[in-house]
Amino acid sequence: QVQLVESGGDLVQAGGSLRLSCAASTNIFRFALMGWYRQAPGKQRELVATSTAGGSTNYADSVKGRFTISRDNAKNTLYLQMNSLNPEDTAVYYCNAKWFSNDVWGQGTQVIVSS
Repeated sequence: QVQLVESGGDLVQAGGSLRLSCAASTNIFRFALMGWYRQAPGKQRELVATSTAGGSTNYADSVKGRFTISRDNAKNTLYLQMNSLNPEDTAVYYCNAKWFSNDVWGQGTQVIVSS
C-alpha cells in the first residue's frame, strides 16, 4: 500500500518561508497527479497546488507567485516551497497522489504563521 509522509511544517513569522516535503513509499513518476491541499480550522480542505506527471503545475489564486510545487522523481518526493507567508496560510497541509482509480492522502503537517 502506497504511503505519503509529509514533513516541514513549523511555526514561522509572517513574511517567512518554509519548504514542505512529501515522501512517497514508491516511485512517484507513475502518479498522474500529485498535489498539496490545506485545511484551516473551521474551514474545508482546499487545493493549494498540483503537479502532473508531464510537468504541468496549477496554483490556487491565493498562493500564486508565492508558492512553488515541484517533484523529485529520483527521491520520490514532492515539495512545496512557500515564501512570503502570511497568517492566512495557517493550516494543516496535506499531500495527495492520484493514479488510475487510486487516491492517497498523507497525514498532514501543521503550518502556523504568526503576525
